[in-house]
Amino acid sequence: MTEPVLRVEKDPAGYALLTLNRPQAMNALSRELRAALAAAVDALEADPAVRVLILTGAGRAFCAGLDLKELGAAGVPADAGGADAGVAVSDPVSALARFSGPVIGAINGAAITGGFELALACDVLIASSAARFADTHARVGVMPGWGLSQKLSRAIGVYRAKELSLTGNFLPADRACEWGLVNRVVAPAELLPQARALAQDMLSVLPHMLVAMKKVIDDGFDASFGDGKRLERERARAANVAVRAEDIEQRREAVRARAHAQGGGQAR
Repeated sequence: MTEPVLRVEKDPAGYALLTLNRPQAMNALSRELRAALAAAVDALEADPAVRVLILTGAGRAFCAGLDLKELGAAGVPADAGGADAGVAVSDPVSALARFSGPVIGAINGAAITGGFELALACDVLIASSAARFADTHARVGVMPGWGLSQKLSRAIGVYRAKELSLTGNFLPADRACEWGLVNRVVAPAELLPQARALAQDMLSVLPHMLVAMKKVIDDGFDASFGDGKRLERERARAANVAVRAEDIEQRREAVRARAHAQGGGQAR
């Protein structure tokens, strides 16, 4: 029986694990895999039982980018980001952007060019010590079309982003963490357990706030700083008017109990 190019595992806790499953090709993004990933993410967005996603790769790579062997036969897609021109259904980065909950990238190995862009489409990145990142667009002669030229500079600073994109050099996991690209680096065996634990932490917050907080951060990030602050104030006024004082106090008690269990301080 042929293995699927994408494995989907739903956990009863409320998250799904998506595994790119072309290990023999370093999980290169074939047309089939791009379409399968986009369709799976859209289906999970429509599933009320799934509120957090984890994205990882099978084998030694996270994702080596577009399938160059396939491109050699078919030509480069017009948007050069990996989606077939004009066919949004096969664009996994746009699908990930449509997912209303958090997406955790569990970067198990090399994330190269289109694979780097796929990693940048996630909300939080946990990297294995075996992970490494590279933007080889300038070396292969294809312009990025999934946001890397803008997202990377905002994540690590414009000078570091230019160094990576203008050389194609690899960035190891430990330096990626130093530069603020990934949240933390863990041993390979700890990657998925820690990603699952983070998903559980996210699922423990108020469900509507999980979505609302992600959206206000993302929408503000796309705007100027001043517009972002105004956007936050507008949404706070609209949402907080319905919050009752007794609900806040009850939730504060739960926060205090959690902080105590984790050895933290008192909640405000």
